[in-house]
Amino acid sequence: MPRFELATLIKAPVEVVFDISLSVETHTSSMRASRERAVAGVTSGRLALGDQVTWEARHFGLPWRLTSTISALDRPYSFVDEQVAGPFRRWHHAHYFEASGEGTLMRDTVEFEAPFGPLGRLAELLVLRRYMVKLIMLRNQHIKRITEECP
Repeated sequence: MPRFELATLIKAPVEVVFDISLSVETHTSSMRASRERAVAGVTSGRLALGDQVTWEARHFGLPWRLTSTISALDRPYSFVDEQVAGPFRRWHHAHYFEASGEGTLMRDTVEFEAPFGPLGRLAELLVLRRYMVKLIMLRNQHIKRITEECP
C-alpha cells in the first residue's frame, strides 16, 4: 500500500493554518484544475469531527466521486480524513500541525490503496502515487499562499 509524507513550513499561526485546512472552500479552490467541488454532506464552511463530504472531480479525464469523513480531530494539532465511499480500496490522510519559531510546520501522511488487485498495484506504482503527491503538494502550496497573505 503506497504511503507518503510531506512537510510544508508556513509563516502563519498554527490555529490559522489548521482552520483554513478544514475549509471546504480552501479545498475546492486548491483543486481548481480538477474542477473538484463538494456535492453532498457538508458543502461549505469548516469541517468538524464526524462531518462527511462528497467530492466530485475529474482526474485522468474521468469523473470521480469520493465521500470522506473527518474521523479524528484535535484542534489545532491534527485531523484525519478517510474515504467512506469512492474509487479507492483505502484512503487515509492524516494532517498534523506544529507551531515552530517560524510559524507552522504542516505535515501530511497519506496512505491509499487502489482497487482491482494486481492491476491496481501496478497503477499505484506507475501513476497514482506520483499523481497523489503532486495533488497534495499543490493543495499545501495553496494553503501556504493564502495563510501567509492573511493579515
